[in-house]
Amino acid sequence: MLIRFGYQITINCWSPTPVVTELSVEDARHKHFVVPEVFTSEPATESSTYVDVFGNTCRRFIAPSGDFTLRADAVIEDLSPLDPIAPAAIQHPVHDLPDDTLLYLMGSRYCETDKLSQIAWNLFGHIAPGWGRVQAICDWVNGHIAFDYQDARATRTAYDAYEERKGVCRDYAHLAVAFCRCMNIPARYINGYLGDIGVPERNPMDFSAWLEVYLGDRWWTFDARNNHMMPRLGRIVVARGRDAADVAMLSSFGPHLLNHFQVWCFEVESATLDDPIRGL
Repeated sequence: MLIRFGYQITINCWSPTPVVTELSVEDARHKHFVVPEVFTSEPATESSTYVDVFGNTCRRFIAPSGDFTLRADAVIEDLSPLDPIAPAAIQHPVHDLPDDTLLYLMGSRYCETDKLSQIAWNLFGHIAPGWGRVQAICDWVNGHIAFDYQDARATRTAYDAYEERKGVCRDYAHLAVAFCRCMNIPARYINGYLGDIGVPERNPMDFSAWLEVYLGDRWWTFDARNNHMMPRLGRIVVARGRDAADVAMLSSFGPHLLNHFQVWCFEVESATLDDPIRGL
Protein backbone atom coordinates (compact mmCIF):
# COMPACT_ATOMS: atom_id res chain seq x y z
CA MET A 1 0.00 0.00 0.00
CA LEU A 2 1.28 3.48 -0.93
CA ILE A 3 0.34 6.39 1.29
CA ARG A 4 0.75 10.05 0.44
CA PHE A 5 1.10 12.29 3.47
CA GLY A 6 2.14 15.80 4.38
CA TYR A 7 1.20 19.13 5.83
CA GLN A 8 1.01 22.83 5.07
CA ILE A 9 1.07 25.27 7.97
CA THR A 10 1.11 29.07 7.79
CA ILE A 11 1.95 31.22 10.79
CA ASN A 12 2.27 34.98 11.12
CA CYS A 13 4.98 36.38 13.36
CA TRP A 14 5.21 39.97 14.53
CA SER A 15 9.00 39.94 14.20
CA PRO A 16 11.70 37.37 13.34
CA THR A 17 11.03 34.51 15.77
CA PRO A 18 12.97 31.34 16.64
CA VAL A 19 10.85 28.23 16.00
CA VAL A 20 11.33 24.49 16.62
CA THR A 21 9.12 21.94 14.89
CA GLU A 22 8.66 18.18 15.37
CA LEU A 23 7.04 17.27 12.06
CA SER A 24 9.51 14.87 10.43
CA VAL A 25 8.66 11.18 10.18
CA GLU A 26 10.71 8.91 12.45
CA ASP A 27 14.05 7.75 11.01
CA ALA A 28 13.04 4.08 11.11
CA ARG A 29 10.52 4.69 8.31
CA HIS A 30 12.88 6.46 5.91
CA LYS A 31 13.75 3.16 4.20
CA HIS A 32 10.08 2.88 3.22
CA PHE A 33 9.92 6.23 1.41
CA VAL A 34 9.03 5.95 -2.26
CA VAL A 35 9.04 9.73 -2.69
CA PRO A 36 11.22 11.34 0.03
CA GLU A 37 9.81 13.74 2.58
CA VAL A 38 11.17 17.17 1.65
CA PHE A 39 10.71 20.24 3.83
CA THR A 40 10.14 23.61 2.14
CA SER A 41 9.21 27.05 3.39
CA GLU A 42 7.85 30.23 1.88
CA PRO A 43 9.66 32.54 2.04
CA ALA A 44 12.67 30.22 1.92
CA THR A 45 14.74 30.25 5.10
CA GLU A 46 17.71 28.35 6.43
CA SER A 47 17.02 25.56 8.91
CA SER A 48 18.88 22.78 10.67
CA THR A 49 17.86 19.57 12.41
CA TYR A 50 18.84 17.82 15.62
CA VAL A 51 17.68 14.76 17.55
CA ASP A 52 16.06 15.35 20.95
CA VAL A 53 16.36 13.20 24.08
CA PHE A 54 13.47 10.99 22.93
CA GLY A 55 15.03 10.28 19.53
CA ASN A 56 12.74 12.61 17.59
CA THR A 57 13.98 14.74 14.69
CA CYS A 58 13.49 18.44 15.41
CA ARG A 59 13.94 21.31 12.98
CA ARG A 60 14.97 24.80 14.08
CA PHE A 61 14.90 28.06 12.16
CA ILE A 62 14.05 31.73 12.50
CA ALA A 63 10.63 32.52 11.06
CA PRO A 64 10.61 35.93 9.37
CA SER A 65 8.04 38.56 10.24
CA GLY A 66 4.73 38.29 8.41
CA ASP A 67 3.19 35.15 6.92
CA PHE A 68 5.47 32.12 6.86
CA THR A 69 4.46 28.76 5.35
CA LEU A 70 5.96 25.35 6.17
CA ARG A 71 5.25 22.41 3.89
CA ALA A 72 6.19 18.77 3.40
CA ASP A 73 4.80 16.13 1.04
CA ALA A 74 5.90 12.52 0.53
CA VAL A 75 4.84 8.99 -0.42
CA ILE A 76 5.64 5.99 1.76
CA GLU A 77 5.14 2.26 1.26
CA ASP A 78 3.32 0.62 4.13
CA LEU A 79 3.47 -3.18 4.28
CA SER A 80 2.21 -3.47 7.84
CA PRO A 81 -0.94 -5.41 8.67
CA LEU A 82 -3.59 -4.03 10.98
CA ASP A 83 -2.40 -3.06 14.43
CA PRO A 84 -0.95 -6.30 15.87
CA ILE A 85 -2.69 -8.05 18.75
CA ALA A 86 -0.76 -10.21 21.22
CA PRO A 87 -3.00 -11.37 24.09
CA ALA A 88 -0.16 -13.43 25.57
CA ALA A 89 2.18 -10.42 25.99
CA ILE A 90 3.09 -10.23 29.67
CA GLN A 91 3.38 -7.28 32.01
CA HIS A 92 6.84 -7.20 33.59
CA PRO A 93 7.31 -6.54 37.31
CA VAL A 94 8.81 -3.09 37.77
CA HIS A 95 12.10 -4.54 39.05
CA ASP A 96 12.51 -6.46 35.77
CA LEU A 97 11.85 -3.52 33.44
CA PRO A 98 14.72 -2.14 31.30
CA ASP A 99 16.15 1.12 32.62
CA ASP A 100 15.04 3.13 29.58
CA THR A 101 11.37 2.25 30.15
CA LEU A 102 11.19 3.59 33.71
CA LEU A 103 10.77 7.18 32.51
CA TYR A 104 7.42 6.10 31.06
CA LEU A 105 6.11 5.05 34.47
CA MET A 106 6.41 8.58 35.86
CA GLY A 107 3.84 11.36 35.92
CA SER A 108 4.27 14.15 33.38
CA ARG A 109 2.79 17.51 32.34
CA TYR A 110 -0.45 16.09 30.89
CA CYS A 111 -0.53 12.70 32.66
CA GLU A 112 -1.05 13.26 36.40
CA THR A 113 -0.46 9.83 37.88
CA ASP A 114 -0.73 11.27 41.39
CA LYS A 115 -4.35 12.33 40.81
CA LEU A 116 -5.35 9.21 38.89
CA SER A 117 -3.52 6.42 40.73
CA GLN A 118 -6.27 5.38 43.15
CA ILE A 119 -8.92 5.77 40.44
CA ALA A 120 -6.91 3.47 38.17
CA TRP A 121 -6.47 0.77 40.83
CA ASN A 122 -10.18 0.93 41.68
CA LEU A 123 -11.10 0.48 38.01
CA PHE A 124 -8.46 -1.99 36.81
CA GLY A 125 -6.85 -3.56 39.86
CA HIS A 126 -9.02 -6.68 39.58
CA ILE A 127 -7.91 -7.36 35.98
CA ALA A 128 -4.96 -9.70 35.49
CA PRO A 129 -1.72 -7.92 34.49
CA GLY A 130 -0.76 -8.03 30.83
CA TRP A 131 -2.35 -7.33 27.49
CA GLY A 132 -5.88 -7.73 28.82
CA ARG A 133 -5.37 -5.02 31.42
CA VAL A 134 -4.12 -2.53 28.82
CA GLN A 135 -7.02 -3.38 26.52
CA ALA A 136 -9.46 -2.93 29.41
CA ILE A 137 -7.98 0.53 30.03
CA CYS A 138 -8.41 1.47 26.37
CA ASP A 139 -11.96 0.07 26.33
CA TRP A 140 -12.87 2.09 29.40
CA VAL A 141 -11.33 5.32 28.09
CA ASN A 142 -13.02 4.82 24.73
CA GLY A 143 -16.40 4.56 26.43
CA HIS A 144 -15.80 7.31 28.97
CA ILE A 145 -14.74 10.16 26.65
CA ALA A 146 -17.04 11.60 24.00
CA PHE A 147 -15.10 12.80 20.95
CA ASP A 148 -15.67 16.51 20.29
CA TYR A 149 -13.41 18.08 17.68
CA GLN A 150 -14.94 21.50 18.31
CA ASP A 151 -14.03 21.35 21.98
CA ALA A 152 -10.29 20.65 21.62
CA ARG A 153 -8.20 22.42 24.25
CA ALA A 154 -4.42 22.49 24.38
CA THR A 155 -4.36 22.71 28.18
CA ARG A 156 -6.65 19.72 28.90
CA THR A 157 -4.83 17.11 30.98
CA ALA A 158 -5.60 13.42 31.53
CA TYR A 159 -7.36 14.24 34.78
CA ASP A 160 -9.35 17.00 33.07
CA ALA A 161 -10.45 14.50 30.39
CA TYR A 162 -11.47 12.06 33.12
CA GLU A 163 -13.55 14.75 34.84
CA GLU A 164 -14.99 16.43 31.72
CA ARG A 165 -15.62 13.20 29.76
CA LYS A 166 -14.92 14.83 26.40
CA GLY A 167 -11.94 15.52 24.21
CA VAL A 168 -10.02 14.65 21.06
CA CYS A 169 -7.49 11.92 20.25
CA ARG A 170 -4.74 13.47 22.41
CA ASP A 171 -7.07 13.36 25.43
CA TYR A 172 -7.89 9.69 24.87
CA ALA A 173 -4.16 8.98 24.61
CA HIS A 174 -3.25 11.02 27.69
CA LEU A 175 -5.84 9.32 29.90
CA ALA A 176 -4.91 5.83 28.70
CA VAL A 177 -1.19 6.58 29.14
CA ALA A 178 -1.77 7.88 32.67
CA PHE A 179 -3.89 4.88 33.69
CA CYS A 180 -1.26 2.46 32.31
CA ARG A 181 1.50 4.18 34.27
CA CYS A 182 -0.64 4.07 37.41
CA MET A 183 -0.85 0.30 36.91
CA ASN A 184 2.97 0.03 36.56
CA ILE A 185 2.86 -0.41 32.77
CA PRO A 186 5.33 1.80 30.84
CA ALA A 187 3.37 3.90 28.35
CA ARG A 188 4.43 6.63 25.94
CA TYR A 189 2.56 9.15 23.83
CA ILE A 190 2.76 9.05 20.01
CA ASN A 191 2.06 11.78 17.47
CA GLY A 192 1.76 10.84 13.82
CA TYR A 193 -0.27 10.50 10.66
CA LEU A 194 -3.33 8.23 10.59
CA GLY A 195 -5.56 8.62 7.55
CA ASP A 196 -9.07 7.21 7.28
CA ILE A 197 -7.82 4.25 5.21
CA GLY A 198 -10.31 1.40 5.20
CA VAL A 199 -12.75 3.24 7.47
CA PRO A 200 -15.37 5.94 6.86
CA GLU A 201 -14.14 9.54 6.92
CA ARG A 202 -15.20 10.97 10.23
CA ASN A 203 -13.51 14.31 10.92
CA PRO A 204 -11.26 16.91 9.31
CA MET A 205 -7.80 15.42 8.76
CA ASP A 206 -5.30 16.26 11.49
CA PHE A 207 -2.27 14.72 13.11
CA SER A 208 -3.31 11.86 15.38
CA ALA A 209 -2.31 10.71 18.85
CA TRP A 210 -2.13 7.16 20.19
CA LEU A 211 0.05 5.28 22.67
CA GLU A 212 2.64 2.54 22.91
CA VAL A 213 2.97 0.28 25.96
CA TYR A 214 5.82 -1.98 26.99
CA LEU A 215 4.75 -5.62 27.36
CA GLY A 216 6.65 -8.84 26.70
CA ASP A 217 10.01 -7.19 25.97
CA ARG A 218 8.76 -4.78 23.28
CA TRP A 219 6.57 -1.76 22.63
CA TRP A 220 3.03 -2.33 21.29
CA THR A 221 0.59 0.08 19.65
CA PHE A 222 -2.74 0.81 21.36
CA ASP A 223 -5.31 3.43 20.39
CA ALA A 224 -7.94 4.33 22.95
CA ARG A 225 -9.72 6.63 20.48
CA ASN A 226 -10.15 4.12 17.65
CA ASN A 227 -9.63 1.04 19.83
CA HIS A 228 -9.80 -2.58 18.66
CA MET A 229 -13.38 -2.11 17.45
CA MET A 230 -12.01 -0.30 14.37
CA PRO A 231 -8.48 -1.59 13.60
CA ARG A 232 -6.46 0.86 11.57
CA LEU A 233 -4.02 0.74 8.68
CA GLY A 234 -1.16 3.03 7.76
CA ARG A 235 0.12 4.54 10.99
CA ILE A 236 3.12 6.80 10.37
CA VAL A 237 4.95 7.80 13.57
CA VAL A 238 6.33 11.32 13.75
CA ALA A 239 7.39 11.63 17.40
CA ARG A 240 7.33 9.86 20.77
CA GLY A 241 7.45 11.30 24.29
CA ARG A 242 5.97 11.29 27.77
CA ASP A 243 2.97 13.32 26.59
CA ALA A 244 2.02 16.04 24.11
CA ALA A 245 4.42 18.53 25.68
CA ASP A 246 7.37 16.42 24.46
CA VAL A 247 6.15 16.18 20.86
CA ALA A 248 4.84 19.68 20.18
CA MET A 249 4.41 20.15 16.44
CA LEU A 250 5.52 23.79 16.56
CA SER A 251 7.11 25.73 19.39
CA SER A 252 7.70 29.44 18.82
CA PHE A 253 9.86 31.53 21.11
CA GLY A 254 7.78 34.63 20.58
CA PRO A 255 4.15 35.40 19.64
CA HIS A 256 2.61 34.06 16.43
CA LEU A 257 -0.81 33.52 14.88
CA LEU A 258 -1.83 30.31 13.14
CA ASN A 259 -3.38 31.31 9.80
CA HIS A 260 -3.57 27.96 8.00
CA PHE A 261 -3.27 24.31 9.05
CA GLN A 262 -3.78 21.37 6.71
CA VAL A 263 -2.73 17.73 7.00
CA TRP A 264 -3.21 14.96 4.45
CA CYS A 265 -2.75 11.19 4.62
CA PHE A 266 -4.44 8.93 2.08
CA GLU A 267 -3.84 5.86 -0.07
CA VAL A 268 -2.62 6.39 -3.63
CA GLU A 269 -2.18 4.09 -6.62
CA SER A 270 1.21 5.40 -7.77
CA ALA A 271 4.19 7.20 -6.27
CA THR A 272 3.61 10.72 -7.50
CA LEU A 273 3.16 14.18 -6.05
CA ASP A 274 1.69 15.57 -9.26
CA ASP A 275 -1.93 15.53 -8.12
CA PRO A 276 -2.91 18.69 -6.20
CA ILE A 277 -4.03 18.51 -2.59
CA ARG A 278 -7.58 19.67 -2.05
CA GLY A 279 -7.85 23.05 -0.38
CA LEU A 280 -4.36 24.28 -1.32
